[in-house]
Amino acid sequence: MLHYEFMRRALLVGVLVACCVPAIGQVLVLKRMSMVSDALSHVSLAGVILGLVIGFNPVLTAIVACLFAVFGLEFLRKVLPEYGETAIAVVLSLGIGLAAILSDFNRSGASFASFLFGSIVAIPDDEFYLILLVSLVVLVVFLIFYRALFSVALDETFAALSGVNVRLVNTVFMALTALTISIAAKTVGALIVSSLAILPVLTGMRIAKSYKQTTLLSILFAVFFTLTGLVLSFYFGIKPGGGIVLLGVATYLFVIAVTSRKGLAK
Repeated sequence: MLHYEFMRRALLVGVLVACCVPAIGQVLVLKRMSMVSDALSHVSLAGVILGLVIGFNPVLTAIVACLFAVFGLEFLRKVLPEYGETAIAVVLSLGIGLAAILSDFNRSGASFASFLFGSIVAIPDDEFYLILLVSLVVLVVFLIFYRALFSVALDETFAALSGVNVRLVNTVFMALTALTISIAAKTVGALIVSSLAILPVLTGMRIAKSYKQTTLLSILFAVFFTLTGLVLSFYFGIKPGGGIVLLGVATYLFVIAVTSRKGLAK
């Protein structure tokens, strides 16, 4: 398998994206904003189709679309704090509507399908290097703001009293979320990227006893799901994104069963 260059590239991209997505997903779960990843994944589709229609790099246009959407969402949440969930639904609906309309102008069906269900083993050079760059930027910035993100995710008021610049941290986090969802749409697919953001985190939370342990376990689970999904894709010809998500669901259910049984035993 490693004799093929496309598989080596897929493994590299897969590991990097698998490190980024659950790291961001954990903060989304703690902030009770899990559905943001789903909303942005639909917005990324609109960005992808726009890129295909105008002949521009679809990953780049997806990033731009997600950045606009995520800051628009944050604005709505600040203006209408009591309707936070409604704001997410509005952004999701906007993404679906734009994607539906723009798809009428798209003549590259295969390229669009690759973003729906992922095409990690068939990434063009320009998208490959862009995804590598964005992944590294996300990981570095996440590590720099690691403690601040944790404080803000748990309690923004306490974080502000502790000297954390809550506004800056939220802005950085929203940008990281948009970047992460955009690049993950190409690898695992826009329709199922939210699963990779949430499933490893939920699985890690069932086992871990601290924030740091949850972060590490979430990333390890995501890397395991991704690598195993790629291996299954290579040998059995299934879509990598589907294999990754189904493995994640199976692992999560298994961990629930094991931990619940231990709890009953006590």
